Amino acid sequence: MNPNRSADLAALILRVALGVLYLAHSLQKIFVFTLPGTAQFFVSFGLPGWLAYVTTFVELIGGIALLLGVQVRWAALVLLPFMLGAVSAHWHNGWGFGSPHGGWEYPAFWAVTLVVQSLLGSGAFALGGVKAPRGVVA
Repeated sequence: MNPNRSADLAALILRVALGVLYLAHSLQKIFVFTLPGTAQFFVSFGLPGWLAYVTTFVELIGGIALLLGVQVRWAALVLLPFMLGAVSAHWHNGWGFGSPHGGWEYPAFWAVTLVVQSLLGSGAFALGGVKAPRGVVA
């Protein structure tokens, strides 16, 4: 398989997986936990309640952007500090996400995948951006 084609497909698969997961998490905050409930959860960590609304909005828009392939590098980089915040929120719970209240391994893995996505770009079947000419980094 052509290495460029393989990288395009890898970026596509990662982008769609991240997009679906971010959509699921943002919609869970809206419809399951509710925005006021999510805000209360943030406050329990010592964070301002309004940050829950910002986080939910960023996850929703970021998930849609990743899923559609629009401004993928920027979307991944904008989502990164929010995921690093999740790492810090779960830090005291220990490594394993199976720990009570979840550890930091899972959000740390998400953070790494966001960095990889930002490096790979949008990949195949993306709506945003024009493919760079061969040999030029997009």
